[in-house]
Amino acid sequence: MGKAAGRGDFEWVLNDQPHTSRRKAILAKYPEIKSLMGPDPQLKWVVSGMVLTQLLACYLVRNLTWKWIFFWAYAFGGCINHSLTLAIHDISHNVAFGNKLAKWNRWFAIWANLPIGLPYSASFKKYHIDHHRYLGGDQLDVDIPTDFEGWFFCTPARKVLWLFLQPLFYALRPLIVNPKPICQLEIQNAVVQLMVDLIIYYFWGLKPIVYLIAGSILCMGLHPISGHFIAEHYMFLKGHETYSYYGPLNWITFNVGYHMEHHDFPSIPGSKLPQVKQIAAEYYDSLPQHISWIRVLWDFVFDDSIGPYARIKREYKLRKQE
Repeated sequence: MGKAAGRGDFEWVLNDQPHTSRRKAILAKYPEIKSLMGPDPQLKWVVSGMVLTQLLACYLVRNLTWKWIFFWAYAFGGCINHSLTLAIHDISHNVAFGNKLAKWNRWFAIWANLPIGLPYSASFKKYHIDHHRYLGGDQLDVDIPTDFEGWFFCTPARKVLWLFLQPLFYALRPLIVNPKPICQLEIQNAVVQLMVDLIIYYFWGLKPIVYLIAGSILCMGLHPISGHFIAEHYMFLKGHETYSYYGPLNWITFNVGYHMEHHDFPSIPGSKLPQVKQIAAEYYDSLPQHISWIRVLWDFVFDDSIGPYARIKREYKLRKQE
């Protein structure tokens, strides 16, 4: 791919995000894509199987030594937990039970949240809407790093540290960039999560709790699956703000790699995004894409032209009027 400036400032643009116009063009040519929209009937069973697998793992690791707790947290449990965060991402678009049963989606996301160990799903939903509606929006899209992140994490060693600390930045950045009042669902999410954590601790001790939380933090940091955080919207090629990845890691990440397709059609479940790519291939084949999330992480760290500043930003009228 060509190079994009990664130091100094973000790439500010005046044009609207490309997904709106491409969505209209694709639907005009291929109206059958509308039939892909709606709930995925398999999602609830896949997610529930993952949650139960992690609860079984809590029982199995309860007597392991600490080194094996962290090994299995990184190599196994964290992979499932990271995958569950991406299931929560899908569920936030109401694809588990459909828009008519929105509340069921919210509570199912709390169920999917349980192995992650920390409350996450309700807050994610609240901010993820803005990421789609105001992609790259200054002080609106909290997926964009802060100026401090762009200024400080600009050398290979600092970028490695930034990748390792990504869970921390994702948790704290919304509170700094675009704070919102705590909603009732977030309180319910926290109460349910705390109750389940305490039950696990009561029956099996501290090690299963560490296994769950350490896995979530480690595998959302410096881990091959976490390459999707960088691959999705960091500007590896000047002027392009969303990229897809069509490799095998999609099998365990609910097809989050089909990210251009997802932003074009957020109401289509991840399981059906490959069909979008197949039907409207001419709209996607010529666009830049990634072939490896590990390569993405390598390039991000060692290429001076790529860093936290390598993001497209725009101002939306909503922000200007405030």
